[in-house]
This record gives sequence, structure tokens and C-alpha cells, in this order.
Amino acid sequence: MTPAPLAARLRNPSGPLFFPVTAYGRDGSIDLDVYRTHVRRGVEAGAAAVFACCGTGEFHALLPEEFEACVRAAVEAAEGRVPVVAGAGYGTALAVRYARLAERAGADGLLAMPPYLVLAGQEGLLRHYRELAAATSLPTIVYQRDNALFTPATVVELARTDGVIGLKDGLGDLDLMQRIVSAVRSEVPDDFLYFNGLPTAEQTQLAYRAIGITLYSSAVFCFVPEIALAFHQALGSGDDATVHRLLDGFFRPFVELRAQGRGYAVSLVKAGVRSRGLDVGEVRPPLHEPSEDHVEQLARLIDRGYALLKEGM
Repeated sequence: MTPAPLAARLRNPSGPLFFPVTAYGRDGSIDLDVYRTHVRRGVEAGAAAVFACCGTGEFHALLPEEFEACVRAAVEAAEGRVPVVAGAGYGTALAVRYARLAERAGADGLLAMPPYLVLAGQEGLLRHYRELAAATSLPTIVYQRDNALFTPATVVELARTDGVIGLKDGLGDLDLMQRIVSAVRSEVPDDFLYFNGLPTAEQTQLAYRAIGITLYSSAVFCFVPEIALAFHQALGSGDDATVHRLLDGFFRPFVELRAQGRGYAVSLVKAGVRSRGLDVGEVRPPLHEPSEDHVEQLARLIDRGYALLKEGM
């Protein structure tokens, strides 16, 4: 798939962008059958795209051969109904290797994760992402967070780079994002995609929408797709009553629970998937499982979320 078709498919999504967890068996190895089921159920529940082996999918914990197998399994499960975007990261050489594995596995695009550990300047970051974008025919979305932070001028150069179609923001600096959007709009004639990539992005999406960023990732779609879809539809239709009811009764309490443990943006989501009847296994170290009390709180919160959906019917 060339950049334009993927960008067109992502621009006005009919549902949330789905970031599946990676399934492991009891021995800790990847369970591709369960993973296919997880991806297939997400697509059937209304996901507009599958972002495989990204942050929620524990990209950091996957061997290259596991990564390729998971991306291929996601492509098989999606069956062309929605695009599959795969993570790629670490230093430039490894990021290129993962990108080529993703292309070989049939992915439609890449989410370029931050480089490993180093605090690079703008010139080095730009060179890194340009080399990654040039390594395959896959369109690339650059993920801003942690040690990969960009000035508006750098994003303008990224937007001019062949193969780079968008920026996902995991920093949350709205002033910076407004300046980035303005600079790219002024300097680059082609459309450029922006994504709210903060953990539990629903919580901040009203603010992002105000500066023109309508795309966002949804990790909670992994285990409560009906709630995530209802929020997405309410946001798109201007149903503020439903948006506020779900924010106040489900998303804000979930964010507060997620803040109780490091790595809960992944492990709590995975616990949620297991609680809904699909055994995707535990997270790999260095992440750790949520406490029993937090899992019980999550179960009560899920029940509350579904009750809120009934209130709006």
C-alpha cells in the first residue's frame, strides 16, 4: 500500500484505532492463535485500523522473529478489512530491520517508535526518521514522546519527507502541538495526519480536537470495545452528554487507577482483556502485573462503564 491510500483510510475513521495486546501462552511464548482471535474480535467490533506490536503490544519485549510472526498474524486476522500498522523502533539499524520485517509480513504502514535511550538533537532525529522512511515502501507515522521530541521546524521537514504521513503525539504539550500544526499547515501543501497518542487518549481528546487533531489511539478498546466505540461515535457526532458521562464515569476513574502502578498503561489493559474471557497471558518483564486489588477495581469499573452505556439508550 502506498502512502496516500493508507492516509486516506486513516483520515476519517469509522471507529477507534485499535492497539491490541500481544498474547503469550503459559510458557511465556507468543500465542498466535489467541492473538489472531484478539485482533479479529477488535476488527469485528468496529476498529478502523490495527496498530500491531506497538506500545500496548509490548514492542520492546518482542524478538524480531516474534515481531514478524505477530504482524503477519494481525494481517491475516484483519483480512484486508482495515489497515494494519506495525511498530518499529530502537536505533536506526534495528528500526530499519523491524520495518523490513513488517513489510515482509504484509503490514500497511509503520508507527516509528522513539530511538533507544539516546538524547539526540533535531538533526540526528531527522536523519533517523528519514532513513527509516526510506528503508521500505511503507508509509510511516512518527511517534513523538520521551526522548523523541520535535520542534515545529523539524516536523515541517518530516512532513516534507517522502513516506512520512503523520505525527503521533505522546507528549501532551498542546501549545507545542498547536505550533506544529500551524507551521506544517503554513509550509507543506499536502495533508499531514496528527494523532493523540497519550495513554487513554479519550481523556484528553476534547482538548486535542480543539486544535484540530481528531485521530487518537484507544487502548481500552482492547477490553471494552463497546465503550470505546460509543465514546468515539459521541465525540464525532457532538453528543457531549454521552462524552461527558463516559469521561466522568469511566475514563477518568480508569486513568486514576492506571496511575496507581508503573507500566499499567499496558499491564492493566492486558488484565482487562483477560477479565473479558480471552487469556492473553501476563506481561513480560520488566513490566509487572497489577495487584489483585487493582484488578478487582478494574472489574467493577468495567461493570460501571457498561451500566453507563445502558443509561444512554
